Amino acid sequence: MEYFAHESAFIDMPCEIGRDTKIWHCAHILAGARIGRDCNLGQNVMVAGRVVIGDRVKVQNNVSVYDGTTVEDDVFLGPSCVLTNISNPRSEIRRRGLFEKTLVRRGATVGANATIVCGVTLGRYCFIGAGAVVTKDVPDYALMLGNPARRSGWMSRHGHRLRPDANGEMVCPESGFRYREDRGAVRCGDLDESAPLPESMRTGQQAYREFRSE
Repeated sequence: MEYFAHESAFIDMPCEIGRDTKIWHCAHILAGARIGRDCNLGQNVMVAGRVVIGDRVKVQNNVSVYDGTTVEDDVFLGPSCVLTNISNPRSEIRRRGLFEKTLVRRGATVGANATIVCGVTLGRYCFIGAGAVVTKDVPDYALMLGNPARRSGWMSRHGHRLRPDANGEMVCPESGFRYREDRGAVRCGDLDESAPLPESMRTGQQAYREFRSE
């Protein structure tokens, strides 16, 4: 077996689980699920049978990933965040064939206790704050806060708030990558959004609060 599963985890076969993925206490992977390489699924995580999860995804404790959800590479799903798949659930009405699609794109972060109402796309490297309630599509790199969530700014690929200089350029204090906003969208000028980070940039060297104090 090329992945690790804690002895208390339930793995229903057939399913696909990538190399070096770790599945922890009391997690439940349903038959048909597809999980990529080098993922980490925490305690009490549930992955439904028609879910697709990419590589290097971190799913923290007490998260259920329901049918209708696709999670791309390098996504972080924070503790107890909620992903729904029916907008108008009624126990009395069967809607199993009507699950609404939710797409969490590459590198997105969903904070602890946030709720993602189904039928939306979370853009690449967006950052959903803890407790936020997302009801609409989210642009790449957007920082979303509140209920309902509204864009409060932009975040870099390394997870830092971006602020424009006099020329409209925004520089991440950790990576030095340059970003620019154009007509409501942000793009990185130094690395394409679909490209993986160089291995040398995948390990943090300085705590977030230290950057804030500079």
